[in-house]
Amino acid sequence: MRGENNYDHFSSKEKDMLLSLSRDITSSRSKEAILDLIKNKLGSVFQYNAVTVSLLHPNKINHGAYLYTLPEEMMKHPDLPKRAAEKYVVDDGVYDVLLASSVPVTYDLDELMQREKVPGYVDFFYKNGIREMVAFPIRLDDETVGGVWIHSKQKNAFTKTQLNFTEVICSQIAIAISHIRAYEKIESQLAEIEKYKATLEQENVLLHQQIQNISAHSFIIGSSESWNNVFELIAHVAASDSTVLLYGETGTGKELVARAIHEGSLCKGKQMIKVNCATLPSSLIESELFGHEKGSFTGATEKRIGKFELAHNSTLMLDEISELPLELQAKLLRAIQEKEIERVGGNTLIKINVRIIAATNRNLQNEIDTGRFRMDLFYRLNVFPINLPPLRERKEDIPLFVAHFMKEFSAKCRKKVINISQKALDQMMAYDWPGNVRQLEHLIERAVLLTNGNTIKEVNLPITEVKSINKRQFKEVQTLDEVERDYILFVLKKTNGKVHGPGGAAELLKIPSTTLASKMKRLGILKIHM
Repeated sequence: MRGENNYDHFSSKEKDMLLSLSRDITSSRSKEAILDLIKNKLGSVFQYNAVTVSLLHPNKINHGAYLYTLPEEMMKHPDLPKRAAEKYVVDDGVYDVLLASSVPVTYDLDELMQREKVPGYVDFFYKNGIREMVAFPIRLDDETVGGVWIHSKQKNAFTKTQLNFTEVICSQIAIAISHIRAYEKIESQLAEIEKYKATLEQENVLLHQQIQNISAHSFIIGSSESWNNVFELIAHVAASDSTVLLYGETGTGKELVARAIHEGSLCKGKQMIKVNCATLPSSLIESELFGHEKGSFTGATEKRIGKFELAHNSTLMLDEISELPLELQAKLLRAIQEKEIERVGGNTLIKINVRIIAATNRNLQNEIDTGRFRMDLFYRLNVFPINLPPLRERKEDIPLFVAHFMKEFSAKCRKKVINISQKALDQMMAYDWPGNVRQLEHLIERAVLLTNGNTIKEVNLPITEVKSINKRQFKEVQTLDEVERDYILFVLKKTNGKVHGPGGAAELLKIPSTTLASKMKRLGILKIHM
């Protein structure tokens, strides 16, 4: 725009009009207010047939109508809705000329229509009788971001004086548009915040449901040495913001340990967000983690906040991390390293502060060896590993679980089942529990439902597992400790007394070497050399 030098050429009446316009702009809060300014101010300077305001899209590749005031016949034209909503490319020989200019540009539509490619908006106005357009650049922060277009059915309709005055008016309109866009952005952010709050409220409802459903396979049940080791590790890491990797079979309580770490951290009281990487289709995991923008893919009808954003300044648990597709492992690694994400379909980096707790029931080293898991991501996650022992390695905790589950399900079923027979307990102590504590919980629930009276007399273990137990060779009378001691000695003989490392007894038994060492100490087994 030409600036203050033009004001000296204006009459007192014109200067008063510009002063009035400036006052009106400061009170503009809507597109309708700008339209009123255009109609009242421009209409008092000269006659025109239509005025449109178009703006660049954020990608700076397209432009489209921001607002317009058209004659009645154009407003009723069937093509108007399509043309008004369409995104046009900037590089069309018309709009790019405006963007490159610092002064108003006049277009002869008869000449434009002779070109091989005619922009849709030019074609629309030509077919509605427009023969000349004058475009005034809209400049904000020293950058042309759009234009005010005045359309006339007559050529050479505007005098130089009118154009000069209109140019100044358009500079004021640019300020008004800047105000409106700022207000629109604020309103959009407020709407997003409200949606974010609604999402959090929904997540909180789910969290309360989860808390209500937490049963005795919680970390607070257990006094075995192996489980006390888990307690100790939780106490060490909880207060830090270190990444934790939980190893454990299905049903060992990985989510509950993650929640214990979260509740012992500085994020206590905030919500822990969880994503199960195994339950989501690969096409949706990226959107679930990082969110997406409206229209970024088919079905994306609105913007969505991802789990990383929801977990900002809190904890994000990535359950079954080994199931994450390789291409998303790279994006997850970048998010953890850079502490920033980008929504699907977005072009803005979003800073995040998230404490990661990952969990898996697989051997990630094997997954790396087979090419299914990235080594660099493994090292990022494996900062503080915690191995959760399966129930077969903490059988001394079974009576505690049984007592708790009986109490819980008796209350739910309105029964008074308070005892269990020694036969039933012996059965459970001899069983290997492939489904771990979760399986035990379901077994006791079923037993309580089937029990008449106050004592569980028997439990229905899976037949295939009972058969496998019965096939084992035991002495006629032998305690469980004796059975465990004999088996450990048997394995040690196979490994020539090797306890640790590849080919050692701990590896064959699929338990941590520290756990095996504790068992050997408890059972009085000295390290043997063969």
